[in-house]
Amino acid sequence: MVDGMESVAGLNQEFSRVILTLSNVLIPPDKLSPTPSMSDGLDNETEIDLRILGCEFIQTSGILLKLPQVAMATGQVLFQRFYYSKSFVKHNVEVSGSDQTDDDDAFDYKVLAMACVNLASKIEEAPRRIRDVINVFHHVKQVKCGKTIKPLILDQDYTNLKNQVIKAERRVLKELGFCVHVQHPHKIIVMYLQVLESHHNRSLVQAACLGG
Repeated sequence: MVDGMESVAGLNQEFSRVILTLSNVLIPPDKLSPTPSMSDGLDNETEIDLRILGCEFIQTSGILLKLPQVAMATGQVLFQRFYYSKSFVKHNVEVSGSDQTDDDDAFDYKVLAMACVNLASKIEEAPRRIRDVINVFHHVKQVKCGKTIKPLILDQDYTNLKNQVIKAERRVLKELGFCVHVQHPHKIIVMYLQVLESHHNRSLVQAACLGG
């Protein structure tokens, strides 16, 4: 018995771990161009527009959900990272209600945006109910389309959409290898502005943090 324990203790076991260094936190050049979407025939301008639209949905919904800005930024980063791994062409089909497809791994980019908001709210310790996330996106979509604002009906379509958001969140985690840590530059920007004694310039601080 003792010999057996000693032999087990002597084994050098390798466990899975996530290592973040300066060499692997950035997306490598070969993934930046061509992107999976470009490889599937999507032109660069359309892909940029879809990325911007997805981030706008996340930002607007985050404001309505009263999320901290860091949670919205985290959701946007997760959204961008996912689409450097997967294609808008294959993951841009409506899957709610009667628009279900046979591809269980295909998600509308708005569903992905909802999943990123839901996941980011948990990461940044400001969780929101998935029902609230769906309701807010439903409201934002109606406003953008100029439709009459109507409450979301809790029917089978809602249940299908909720399940799709949950499934999309799992897919994001899988594609990112559960490595969802995001180090935002905003604190560093503020630090530099303090060194430059420009942190009292509100317009400069906002422009720097927004990348303007």
